Amino acid sequence: MNIFVCVKQVPDTTGKVAVKDDGTLDRASMATITNPDDLNAVEAALTLRDEIADAKVIIVVMGPPAAASMIHELLAMGADEAVLISGREFGGSDTFATSQIIAAGIKTYGLGEGDIVFCGRQAIDGDTAQVGPQIAEKLGIPQVTYAAGIKYEAGKVTVKRMLEDGYMTVETQTPCLITCIKELNKPRYMSVKGILEFDTKPYYVYDYEKLKDDPLIEADTIGLKGSPTNIFKSFTPPQKGVGQMLEGSGKETVDKLFNILLEKHVI
Repeated sequence: MNIFVCVKQVPDTTGKVAVKDDGTLDRASMATITNPDDLNAVEAALTLRDEIADAKVIIVVMGPPAAASMIHELLAMGADEAVLISGREFGGSDTFATSQIIAAGIKTYGLGEGDIVFCGRQAIDGDTAQVGPQIAEKLGIPQVTYAAGIKYEAGKVTVKRMLEDGYMTVETQTPCLITCIKELNKPRYMSVKGILEFDTKPYYVYDYEKLKDDPLIEADTIGLKGSPTNIFKSFTPPQKGVGQMLEGSGKETVDKLFNILLEKHVI
């Protein structure tokens, strides 16, 4: 049984956000992290693998060669193999094009009847929650989103979906795709054994030449040219001004606050 996990390396939005003159993110100058929801998907895959004797976890990443550092960490967490999908032809892909490419990568590796694909709910650099469901659509398999609980038994998966006003329980057969939320679990850390052994695990790189024969890989459906989504404008939000603290709780402090708000025409 193969358990695929789609993981994305994203800019660390708690740090510096850099934008190019054309309005796109300058990812090369920004610190990167593993997308948080994807770590929950990795933990779900590892937990399921630990319950099934013949299962293995395959990390699937689409990104530049620099994503190798993140992949090494995921292998050290316990994943068994990794696939990096990387090529200049894939650059600038939106969610539609990205799902085409990742689906082609999973098909190239081999998707069997009993396999499961895990994804995080959404990536923090786009917050669209579109890629996972689109991958399922391109692979022609059922999907269950917003998983807050997962049970597997004899080829049947039962998922507890978290909704705004409660929960929904859904059953599906494999192969299937499941998107995970942070409430599902707590991701594990890398282990010492994993750190020492990660470089002995299979690690494949799929470039354009490797995937070009797949029907999903066409010049007009991948990369910037094949992306129907156009970004109108990106910008770095201005920093907020420094706040002003007033000490005391008596009438004098209240009067001082009133005068400040009056001067700023707030009241």
